[in-house]
Amino acid sequence: MAATGTTPTPAPAPKSGNHSAWAHGGVIFAGVLLLVDGVLAIFQGISGIAADNVYARIGDYVYKFNLTAWGWIHLVLGVLLVVTGTGLLSGAALWSRITGVVLAGLGIIVSFLYLPYLPFWSIILIALDIFIIWALSHYRPERSPAA
Repeated sequence: MAATGTTPTPAPAPKSGNHSAWAHGGVIFAGVLLLVDGVLAIFQGISGIAADNVYARIGDYVYKFNLTAWGWIHLVLGVLLVVTGTGLLSGAALWSRITGVVLAGLGIIVSFLYLPYLPFWSIILIALDIFIIWALSHYRPERSPAA
């Protein structure tokens, strides 16, 4: 074979373990989860504010709040979750990832305190919030090389 004068270009190096497809897909999924969780929290908050007898009352619970107070907590958290989820899905990377981790941590605390009212749903939300924290903290976006 005769040489043509051009050298073949090497194949691109494989990406590092920090920037995996799981983390990238997890960020998209985390954005969708934050958005859906926010909308559900808004509805849960509105129902708690509008009718104080929607959820079963708990007798002697250490972290007992008035159900109207729980409604306001869920409403405010839901609005923040919707804004953060929308920011994640629209590509606002840094602020939405940091806010998402903080809100997911707050969501774990709120779900733990809300366990006696809706135990099964609270456990599901705690697991989803743990996944959201993992996905948002492990994602490292590609950086363009400085010219």
